[in-house]
Amino acid sequence: MNNEPKPKTLGVVGLGLVGSALVHLFTEQGWTVFGFDIDPDSGRETDSVSFTRVESLRAVSERCSERVLLSLPTSDEVEAVVEGPGGLARQQLPPKTIIDTTTTHPDRTKSLADRCERCGIEFLDSTLVGSSVQILKRESQVLVGGNRETFESCSDVWEALSDRVYYMGRSGSGSTAKLVVNLVLGLNRLVLAEGLALAEAAGVPPGGMLEILSEGPASSEVMRTKGPKMVNRDYSAQARLRQHLKDVGLILEMGRRSGCRLRLSELHRDLLEKAVADGWGEADNSSIIEVFRDPDSRDGG
Repeated sequence: MNNEPKPKTLGVVGLGLVGSALVHLFTEQGWTVFGFDIDPDSGRETDSVSFTRVESLRAVSERCSERVLLSLPTSDEVEAVVEGPGGLARQQLPPKTIIDTTTTHPDRTKSLADRCERCGIEFLDSTLVGSSVQILKRESQVLVGGNRETFESCSDVWEALSDRVYYMGRSGSGSTAKLVVNLVLGLNRLVLAEGLALAEAAGVPPGGMLEILSEGPASSEVMRTKGPKMVNRDYSAQARLRQHLKDVGLILEMGRRSGCRLRLSELHRDLLEKAVADGWGEADNSSIIEVFRDPDSRDGG
């Protein structure tokens, strides 16, 4: 009699930077992963990974009847993948649980979770705090909203993802908490970029300035992860600037709904829009420093 445990199976929909990192992470821990992306050119980062790429959401649902994880750009794509023609909820055998890591609109997330529940699907908004590199190292935070029992039933997923998993409460709570985190992280990057640009313009070597900042009371995790990229103008994408502009839009909308004027985030949005207009949208979000530099001094992205 074979008493070996059955391999754990997971579907991953969306094979961008984060989705590809998730595929790496789970396969390295022995999971059987089936991945899908509407863009056949996506997921090149997974070329060396032993997983099965399938050609449709139907194929994902057929192979992963228990749990499917989403990693998509916006709420629009999430709703299309779940409820659109050929979507997961429309399959003959839909997955029992959908785990959505996308940074989405909290109200839309709550509404989608309610509709999934009526279809017999449990939906957890499970946003990730951290870049694709941090996800690969299990250094991300996982902020989860949804049914508590469903959250607890996915303990093996959380164990694979990170040691820092937080249950935030009802559906939409994970998305709400993630937007607050992204507000603070984004402004950390922005102020670091302005400080390093000032040092550079004033003749202080930015590398030396970064070392001083990193070893003093102004130190932060952002300095460790993004400071060297700003100094070296290494904008290979770990988290794209354009995606953070989307997040800031969601942050400002949440502020308006809550009656909280977010003046710094309004300025941040304007600067991110300038960076996108200047061609940095697909670059790493550390490229925000370029809005403070002389455009003639740019080394490309």
